Amino acid sequence: MKIDIGIKEKDRKKIAEGLTRVLADTYTAYLKTHNYHWNVTGPMFNTLHLMFEQQYNELWLAVDEIAERIRSLGAVAPGSYKAFADLTSVEEDDGVPKAQDMIVNLVKAHETITRTAREAFPLAEEASDEPTADLLTQRMQASEKTAWMLRSMLE
Repeated sequence: MKIDIGIKEKDRKKIAEGLTRVLADTYTAYLKTHNYHWNVTGPMFNTLHLMFEQQYNELWLAVDEIAERIRSLGAVAPGSYKAFADLTSVEEDDGVPKAQDMIVNLVKAHETITRTAREAFPLAEEASDEPTADLLTQRMQASEKTAWMLRSMLE
């Protein structure tokens, strides 16, 4: 059935493409954060273990919301490691970093999510796609706050 939500098909396609990159960055950050939760060691173990758990749970919920918005726009949400690896701008790790490097890497991951969401935002705004604009705003807000909290641990 044809989608008639007041957004042109070509605009929905462009917006969905931007959201797929946000989804890939968010999912990659989720995997990275969950990995760090499992493998963190050192004097800050308990603090980081619990904080990473909170963060990966938040990212997991965000992944679902982003994918469902992509589907609402009539596009297919990517759902494989290969697709995410091809789409993401979040850097992968080689091995298990030390706790402080984990924090630095997660700051970079959240800043990447924010930049990718910010790049997609004008597409939604120009098409008067308020639900996507709201989702992207919330994603930027959450990622910026998480990056700030992680960055604060490096002082």
